[in-house]
Amino acid sequence: MSLRPARPGDAATLRALVRAAYAHYVPRMGREPAPMGDDYEARIAAGQAWLLEQDSVAMGALVLEDTAEGLLLDNIAVAEAARGKGHGRAMIGFAEAETLRRGQTRLWLYTNEKMVENIALYTRLGFRETHREQQAGFARVFMEKLLAGKAG
Repeated sequence: MSLRPARPGDAATLRALVRAAYAHYVPRMGREPAPMGDDYEARIAAGQAWLLEQDSVAMGALVLEDTAEGLLLDNIAVAEAARGKGHGRAMIGFAEAETLRRGQTRLWLYTNEKMVENIALYTRLGFRETHREQQAGFARVFMEKLLAGKAG
């Protein structure tokens, strides 16, 4: 597996991977999760998207966004065939390293309150819930991981 920055022309691959990874949430949430409608061309142009590949086959996607509050882990998706093999954790590890590389100490994210398995995973990986908020019709759970102790 290798993680590389997404390139122009990868938007359709990112979109398909994310749509497939999030599709099972649609019945639970009653609507498509926000990442299913994201503008991946813009994410690529901004240098915010990465693809996890094995033998040139996309197995995961990662979107990171610089914010005033720290590095936002905006989206992480793993293809069904690659789930349960530690690839999501590896991409989060990359996001942590990227946070520090960019001189920041806070990696943060939000997820939908109905994505309980994601909340549990992020908690196991050291994220803590900071608050909950309604945004754009979504009930979001905000979480953070402070990385200051890992710098150096």
